[in-house]
Amino acid sequence: MRDVAFDVLERLTRVSTATLTTALFRRGFRNVFIQGPQRMNPGPNMVGPAYTLRYIPAREDLDVLECFTDRENPQRKGVEECPEGAVFVIDARGDASAASAGGILVTRLQVRGCNGIVTDGGFRDSPEIAELEMPAYHARPSAPTNLTKHHAVALNEPVGCGGVAVFPGDIMVGDNEGVVCIPAHLAQEVAEEAVEMTVFEDFVLETVQGGASIFGLYPPTDPQTKEDFAAWRQSRNR
Repeated sequence: MRDVAFDVLERLTRVSTATLTTALFRRGFRNVFIQGPQRMNPGPNMVGPAYTLRYIPAREDLDVLECFTDRENPQRKGVEECPEGAVFVIDARGDASAASAGGILVTRLQVRGCNGIVTDGGFRDSPEIAELEMPAYHARPSAPTNLTKHHAVALNEPVGCGGVAVFPGDIMVGDNEGVVCIPAHLAQEVAEEAVEMTVFEDFVLETVQGGASIFGLYPPTDPQTKEDFAAWRQSRNR
């Protein structure tokens, strides 16, 4: 797992997933926005390295309630091993007909200092999870236990979540629109560019709100736009 500097993670708390998808698209990455999961508890950005859990379809002779007594059960073990500051990412094959996890496990992740949880399936106890401070993303509520549809098989291996390849240590960024997966080796340069893009887009939005046309402004093909942006930036200490 590649370590990403704290200042890089901090920059990513200040940019949108929309801006990040554009920065990644500029580098040739088209499939980085996790399709399906929505945020349950709107708030500040979720940022952290991915720690993954992978499910396959359940099998009746293995997925019985007694399996939860096994300390090696990947779902339970993962909750107790997910590092502080990480984002717990669950590959549920896009199947929300049974829960990926419930309120107790998600609460345990919050207490342990994890920065968020994402599944392309669903959560049970969703009203309680929505009250937590830790960001949580799922496709929809799902009351049935995971054992009815999911068999946990692997921890901290590459997974597919919402149609996106997620490798352990990739940087997950979530806002109130959704979740983006940034390859760890690109995190620094993407964060730096996204911060600069955000400053310019704030200028553009304010200018458009003032009645300006987008032609020549967005993108800034008119030389005057660059001069106006420089003056705006200086006046606002941005």
